[in-house]
Amino acid sequence: MMSTSRQKSLKTHQRVSNVFAYILLVVLSIIWLTPFVLIVFESFRTETTMQVGYVIPKVWGFANYKTLFDKNAMDFIVWYKNTFIIAIICAPIQTFMVLCMSYTLSRMRFKGRKFLMNFMLVLGMFPGFLSMIILKKVLSGWNMIGANSVYGLIIVYTASSAMGYYVSKGFFDTIPKSLDEAARVDGATRARVFLNITLPMAKPIVIYTLLTAFMGPWGDFMFAKYICNNTSAGMNVAVGLQNMIATSEGLAAHYTQFCAAGVLVAIPVTILFMCLQKYYVEGVTGGAVKG
Repeated sequence: MMSTSRQKSLKTHQRVSNVFAYILLVVLSIIWLTPFVLIVFESFRTETTMQVGYVIPKVWGFANYKTLFDKNAMDFIVWYKNTFIIAIICAPIQTFMVLCMSYTLSRMRFKGRKFLMNFMLVLGMFPGFLSMIILKKVLSGWNMIGANSVYGLIIVYTASSAMGYYVSKGFFDTIPKSLDEAARVDGATRARVFLNITLPMAKPIVIYTLLTAFMGPWGDFMFAKYICNNTSAGMNVAVGLQNMIATSEGLAAHYTQFCAAGVLVAIPVTILFMCLQKYYVEGVTGGAVKG
């Protein structure tokens, strides 16, 4: 009798806890989504380009989006193209380098392995902006700043990408090594084992690495701002939009266009994340199981 009463009490307690948890999640979701909804509303407001004190536009339209694609009005197409080129080139290169480094550190045992892992871990603790001055000097000597900063950004983004091996290595550690050993006994090379056996089993971490490699260059601002030298032809979309509203006059004249551009910039990443969310979560959780 007491057991049944206790079970009912536990079920009631669990239901109450679930209700409060769902209410909390709904409230947090509303708080999180509100800024994005407001930006979308602002992007369709056409009665004025300035900031206003109300939320719902009085006049709706696509004028702000049309202005973005007007070459005589601004260089948004150039900024967007630069960003897309950088992200689409860096993503596969970074993914390949990270996965190769992760597989090497997970499967192979060689002299200096521990030192290499610790060295990259310590080096990664230093903020990237400490090397910005010397990097600009080097890129300047190669004529990869200003209008040609896209090439410099691609080199910088991909050069040290293998240092981000931590999550991928943890995922590879969860894949049984006996599969590699069996393939090696049958005469498979290390490259064939990696490409034909390990990678197909590591699809979640491949997708996770690809997504993070794409989103990094897509939203970078600090280093891109530093080497573009205020040259519109070399700006990515983040730097271009900041430059567009850098002054009070620019903010008053282009605020609604800025919001419209923010919506367009968010669309590719949102689509990618929604389509590949399942693999993204599996990659994060799987890589955190074993280090």
